[in-house]
Amino acid sequence: MTLARRSLLAAPAILLALPARAQDAWPSRPIRMILPYAAGGATDVIGRLVADRLSQRLPQRVVMENRTGAGGAIGSSFVAKAPGDGHTLLFHNIGHAVTKAIYPQLDYDPAADLKAVSIVAESPMVLLVPPNSPHRTLADFVAFARANPEKLTYGSTGGGGALQLVSLLFLRAAGIKMTEIPYRGGAPAALDLAAGTLDMLYDAGLTAFGLARGGRARALAISGPSRSPVMPDVPTMAESGFPDATFMVWQAVLAPASTPDALVARIQAEVAAVLAEPTTRTRLAELGAERLVGNSPAEAQAFVAAEMAKWAVILREAGVRAG
Repeated sequence: MTLARRSLLAAPAILLALPARAQDAWPSRPIRMILPYAAGGATDVIGRLVADRLSQRLPQRVVMENRTGAGGAIGSSFVAKAPGDGHTLLFHNIGHAVTKAIYPQLDYDPAADLKAVSIVAESPMVLLVPPNSPHRTLADFVAFARANPEKLTYGSTGGGGALQLVSLLFLRAAGIKMTEIPYRGGAPAALDLAAGTLDMLYDAGLTAFGLARGGRARALAISGPSRSPVMPDVPTMAESGFPDATFMVWQAVLAPASTPDALVARIQAEVAAVLAEPTTRTRLAELGAERLVGNSPAEAQAFVAAEMAKWAVILREAGVRAG
């Protein structure tokens, strides 16, 4: 039985084991779930789905609120300084693990001032090349890049976003150097890739496979640990010879560090119950989430800490800092 499955099955038991006082006192008013990015992105859509399902379970509504800026630091800072009463939560993604490394002059400490409640979901990304690219396998692409340092280009949104992180991880694993081309979003980068003016782009599985099937890109590898049922002919990074380039975008619910452990456990139990719902699982799968987690606060906190340590090294080696 997988860790994610055990976590989801354990949720009702955790809920029943909590003291009655902790269960009865929360929530006493609407819950604000802060998302530190603009509306419309994958994390926003997944967060709103979770918030909506929580609203159906709880006696008070869960209202999603977008507070953008500084790579997610603005919204995260707001939650870090909020009272730890369970009425202000943060819905963040992998960007939470890199904020401190990229923005060293923060007015809060991502590791000390926020605690992970639960990891919600994980999704792979797909390495794409133009449809007219001469490279038909990842091995061919890497061989050319090694022989031509910095000649090839890749698209990135910078700021410690998923596009930048997965690209840096791949470059590190493959031992190659490419030229980063900044974009305001993945859509304009995809247009340049289709036109052949960009040599490589990672994209979320849901949209990447659409580009490949539509003939606007060629998929060379998927970053997840297993092949996707959507396009099972696309190999994983490990199968292509680069296991260290395995990468999953994750989302998590976090709370102010001052939130009592019993209350954090109650919130986690509700999140895990939502993720166990068949309708929620179906909808998240449609959004490209290949693994639903719902793990315990301790497991989530350990996972986030490991991610922070890993990305601090990678970003330092790449010389990535804000501005």
